[in-house]
Amino acid sequence: MALTRWPCLILTLLSGLAVSGFPRNPSRLLGKRSLPEGVVDSIEVYSTKVNCKVTSRFAHNVVTTRAVNHANTAKEVSFDVELPKTAFITNFTLTIDGVTYPGNIKEKEVAKKQYEKAVSQGKTAGLVKASGRKLEKFTVSVNVAAGSKVTFELTYEELLKRHKGKYEMYLKVQPKQLVKHFEITADIFEPQGISTLDAEASFITNDLLGSALTKSFSGKKGHVSFKPSLDQQRSCPTCTDSLLKGDFIITYDVNRESPANVQIVNGYFVHFFAPQGLPVVPKSVVFVIDVSGSMHGRKMEQTKDALLKILEDVKEDDYLNFILFSGDVTTWKDSLVQATPENIQEARKFVMDIHDQGMTNINDALLRGISMLNKAREEHTVPERSTSIIIMLTDGDANVGESRPEKIQENVRNAIGGKFPLYNLGFGNNLNYNFLENMALENHGIARRIYEDSDANLQLQGFYEEVANPLLTGVEVEYPQNAILDLTQNSYQHFYDGSEIVVAGRLADEDMNSFKADVKGHGAINDLTFTEEVDMKEMEKALQEREYIFGDYIERLWAYLTIEQLLDKRKNARGEEKENLTAQALELSLKYHFVTPLTSMVVTKPEDNENQTAIANKPGEGPLDTEVIPSTAYLTSYQVPKTPYYYVDGDPHFIIQVPEKDDAICFNIDEDPGTVLRLIQDPVTGLTVNGQIIGEKTGSSDSQARRTYFGKLGIASARMDFRIEVTPEKITLWNGDAPSTFSWLDTVMITQDGLSVMINRKKNMVVSFGDGVTFVVVLHQVWKKEPAHHDFLGFYVVDSRGMSAQTHGLLGQFFHPFDFQVSDVHPGSDPTKPDATMVVKNHQLTVTRGSQKDYRKDISVGRNVACWFVHNNGQGLIDGIHRDYIVPSLF
Repeated sequence: MALTRWPCLILTLLSGLAVSGFPRNPSRLLGKRSLPEGVVDSIEVYSTKVNCKVTSRFAHNVVTTRAVNHANTAKEVSFDVELPKTAFITNFTLTIDGVTYPGNIKEKEVAKKQYEKAVSQGKTAGLVKASGRKLEKFTVSVNVAAGSKVTFELTYEELLKRHKGKYEMYLKVQPKQLVKHFEITADIFEPQGISTLDAEASFITNDLLGSALTKSFSGKKGHVSFKPSLDQQRSCPTCTDSLLKGDFIITYDVNRESPANVQIVNGYFVHFFAPQGLPVVPKSVVFVIDVSGSMHGRKMEQTKDALLKILEDVKEDDYLNFILFSGDVTTWKDSLVQATPENIQEARKFVMDIHDQGMTNINDALLRGISMLNKAREEHTVPERSTSIIIMLTDGDANVGESRPEKIQENVRNAIGGKFPLYNLGFGNNLNYNFLENMALENHGIARRIYEDSDANLQLQGFYEEVANPLLTGVEVEYPQNAILDLTQNSYQHFYDGSEIVVAGRLADEDMNSFKADVKGHGAINDLTFTEEVDMKEMEKALQEREYIFGDYIERLWAYLTIEQLLDKRKNARGEEKENLTAQALELSLKYHFVTPLTSMVVTKPEDNENQTAIANKPGEGPLDTEVIPSTAYLTSYQVPKTPYYYVDGDPHFIIQVPEKDDAICFNIDEDPGTVLRLIQDPVTGLTVNGQIIGEKTGSSDSQARRTYFGKLGIASARMDFRIEVTPEKITLWNGDAPSTFSWLDTVMITQDGLSVMINRKKNMVVSFGDGVTFVVVLHQVWKKEPAHHDFLGFYVVDSRGMSAQTHGLLGQFFHPFDFQVSDVHPGSDPTKPDATMVVKNHQLTVTRGSQKDYRKDISVGRNVACWFVHNNGQGLIDGIHRDYIVPSLF
């Protein structure tokens, strides 16, 4: 099967410097007129260059940014790059005043020990994390001395996979300020010859793009350059902020005079196979659709929209059926039916009548679909030269019938018996994605996450388009016996139109004169064999055009592909087999300097005369990461996905962010100092969070209404017999009755099974309970001679996916979806804050537009969050009244 892992085959990066504390209006911080244009907070990013070299689909990308600190004090500068999840980082260097600090690839456990040692010594560290649908974000920051220069350089590599007839490089551009020398260059070398090459940008008009962009291709070489001047970067003729914020996309394809192409360099070969003009093999497809209660609303409507569009594209030679599952399993027809116009019309009516109900019985639904496909084949009710496909869509985990993931996998594996692929589509975040992926991989398919967004229906349609047109089945790629070593995957159940099969390996004898490769497969009409003869002397001529070629690119392509496939096999392996696969992948990762799930890159840099250690890890595609804010001097992070968050900070202000509305609701709780409030209580997971209120200092002469804050927080897990008490002075952890105490002057990570606590010196504490529950406690320290205020705490819930549906509390009750409507916006008593009518939880309330502060990223200034303020201690919004949430003690 030659399918991509993502909707687009892309190379993606966000190129640019994010100056720490970057203002919304950069023009305000331009400072003295003598400073160069584009300076923000005394930091000038004077050069950002993205250099992409693609040779035979293998992309080698270098992102280089240079900056200088014009201030008379040290400043922190950050460097952000977004790269594809399918890419491997191969190098990162940091150069300060001419001294270069390189990154070293190490086994993950070795790197982890180095990381923990650095943390225990009060030094700072960080990680690379997932970012949205296809990306990982690499972020580092460093203090730059007055007058000093810094250069960041990140290198990563990946194999560009063909998608719908094109290779696509998708560059996310966002330099965040005017850059004197900004340039993207791409040099492409394809021995088959380039047939098409194009480039476009979403953030600039075609007129402006034309003068900044050059693109050309001839024969085997293609070139793209995007080099906007300072004036072309401006958002308006007199503006000092940049309009470079969006997508820069390069697409190309190669000539295909022959369906196959083999290339050999230094004893390693790569074999590309993508035939054209073949008739489409008829297919039997069963759609297994989750219609449980959690699919209610937009998800169900988008699924139905996508299925209706797919029905328009089904070919009359195809056979199909629908299986719906909730607590029960129902089918459209008892067996597969041909996609005649009459049957398609009937199918449309069936799809339009689908509604949600009940639980989630994945096991029985899949077995019903597999049985249906097997029976059709055995009884010859479908064409002999056709293929079978099963596509499942679910948004949750099995919770009725057989619900053990490992047993479902076993049942499905035995039922399919390797005869056809299973494709699993996971809708949203509240599911066990690893289970879906492992089950798909061991049945020759793939898993794809469908993101809950306005284009979810297009994501579903896009996936179907990838598998809609099989041209060959049972594809086998064969080479002369005993001539090839270390071969990558060479058998595929399907070849789909618009994709490409790539096989790589090593020649046993580098001195052979010729090389032969056969590709055999079953077509719609007959069996086919494609033979490619390679003349080694002709190959040597191609090697003379090496100005585009970076090193031994085919050897690195082979290593990349081998590691990728070993890691996939490892997901379903057990015992000794898993150990062997791990050892092979680790050895190659270290040899070729790839950051993979088995390795980490360690960078040591100077900071305040002490070494600072950072680690770049390769995240997996499990439950989506949510924002964690370790305030480290050398930080690798990720872009915030659009997920809800909840917090209480300040006086105390409760903020409920509702992503479906792209809006927020806020309310205050006015209670006496010493009162303890229940913030979160989950009887299923056993997690509780309570907060104790403190007031202003005794004797304050402030004539305004009293102000209160949270001065103490208690976080407890009954299941783990674990408690954390947090005050502005110290953090105390209890395992059972055994306490451990830390101060806010520590930087330390504490881990045990299912728990991690990260204390970031004088800034915040991040607490995670397994996958799906993460809290951040922010420390607010006031001036010690401040007459009125105490130090206090803020509490943020950045991941609540692991909390049960029974969670309650002042914050916890909002972890479940709820809706509200705002109307009749009109001037209020304060002309800057309009009033409105809100309908929420069957109550009609008068609310006021205002804003509160989010201090997760910037504890000194914070970020304004616009919200609708609910008066009277949240009455009408919260369940009951606020005094219902008062508890006698912190634990």
